[in-house]
Amino acid sequence: MDARLIALVQERAVEGRLPCTEAFRIAEELDVSPRSVGAAADSAHVRLIRCQLGLFGYGEQKSIVTPAAEVSAELEQAIREGLILGRLPCAVAWAIAARFGIPRLHVANAAEKLGIRIGQCQLGAF
Repeated sequence: MDARLIALVQERAVEGRLPCTEAFRIAEELDVSPRSVGAAADSAHVRLIRCQLGLFGYGEQKSIVTPAAEVSAELEQAIREGLILGRLPCAVAWAIAARFGIPRLHVANAAEKLGIRIGQCQLGAF
């Protein structure tokens, strides 16, 4: 494990917790994979919080995902086309959000409405 990566994770963590957005910032700054940052966080006993898809790290409620009131046919199609082994990979959810110009949480809410689980966290959290 890269000592400078672990040191940066520890430096940026607050009370042993590192927000997802900060983990991705570290990955970009050091030109490493997000999964490497997640592994460094594990090594440093730092918890990842505030998932950008709303899936984990939000205190007692853990997740802030709620089923969308409705999902457009276009968004549903994009989500269904992105499934791998019945799950929507995190990176694909991000790409769909960018494509539709919507917040990442909205994609997670749409997936929840459709009964689709998100998997393959880019940081390795799940």
